[in-house]
Amino acid sequence: MPRYNNAKKTHRYTEEFKAKAVQLSHLEGVQVQQIAESLGIHPFMLSRWRKEYREGRIVGDRRKRVTKTHKGKDGTQRVRELEQQVSRLKTENDLLKKWQRFLAERRRNGSDS
Repeated sequence: MPRYNNAKKTHRYTEEFKAKAVQLSHLEGVQVQQIAESLGIHPFMLSRWRKEYREGRIVGDRRKRVTKTHKGKDGTQRVRELEQQVSRLKTENDLLKKWQRFLAERRRNGSDS
């Protein structure tokens, strides 16, 4: 049997990275495969992290988050502001996706010639 001199390299990911990846994969309308591809990891690895996250073996941010509850006019105004922000971010995200598709198409067409 041949002896290998080069050790197999494995990537070590931080708990925070794993937790963020899992949280991204739980977003509505997003597939595990899309998130895994964008992060440069195998979809099976992300699925395994999701399982570990459910079991409590992966914990992202161990600090407790303090949130304020807005009531009355302040609360409705805050909701409106957040809805506007979500709308703006969705528009930005769509624009970035279109740009990414454009660059990919440009690369594909450039390599054919």
